[in-house]
Amino acid sequence: MDKIYGILTELRPEFDYRQSNDFIADGLLDSFDIVSLVAELDEKFNVTIDALDIVPENFNSVESIANVIRKHGGAI
Repeated sequence: MDKIYGILTELRPEFDYRQSNDFIADGLLDSFDIVSLVAELDEKFNVTIDALDIVPENFNSVESIANVIRKHGGAI
């Protein structure tokens, strides 16, 4: 999980993701951020997240992001 937090912090260092229960609702991530995040996750976890999984619900928390990574064969 720390690796995911690290990627999020690199993406938007002005936010404390550990204090949020919903990154989307709290305004920490927008659609452009999600696209950038997917690219980073693909690279760091050696997965390919398909377009059907690029929906806000899959990126609203570290747990949901970890689930998407696992679904595509990545190890957390």
